[in-house]
Amino acid sequence: MPADAANPTAAELIGRCAEKDRAAFRMLYSQWSSRLHGVAMRITRDPALAADATHDAFVQVWQQAARFDPTRGEASSWLMSLARYRALDMVRRRGREVLGHEPVKEEADQGPDPLSALLTATDGGALHRCLQTLSEERRRLVVLAFVEGYSHSQLAAKLEAPIGTVKSWIRRSLTGLKACLAT
Repeated sequence: MPADAANPTAAELIGRCAEKDRAAFRMLYSQWSSRLHGVAMRITRDPALAADATHDAFVQVWQQAARFDPTRGEASSWLMSLARYRALDMVRRRGREVLGHEPVKEEADQGPDPLSALLTATDGGALHRCLQTLSEERRRLVVLAFVEGYSHSQLAAKLEAPIGTVKSWIRRSLTGLKACLAT
């Protein structure tokens, strides 16, 4: 099987989702759910709302995949914006709730967070091993970007570093991870 067929891009997976390919949808979910959850979590600051926003974003992907146009933008941007807008909608909706009666106590999801779930998966062990080969600063940068959902510009501001430098650090870290995972 060619390498590109084994690892389709998000745009290819979205195109297959438009054709109602369930396997492609599962693969897209597997690749993107933790990142989208991280984006939603940063906006909502509530695990239950973030999980709902992530779910709603993937429902929207399934229902509206045919509307995605790769000539108008990146698949990653489209996916992140879906999660972002769903999370913002939930925060707005929550702000409009009428507090006239006893609120229902919400309990935190007892399931593992996306990073823990990944680390317990077969591929997660290899990723965890490879993450340990990075310096503490680079590992933190990768986690902030891909687990917490920080953008390059947000990371540059947080680390007080030029955005080009942050992009280089991330690119080099990912190259190191890719090389480690290939062994």
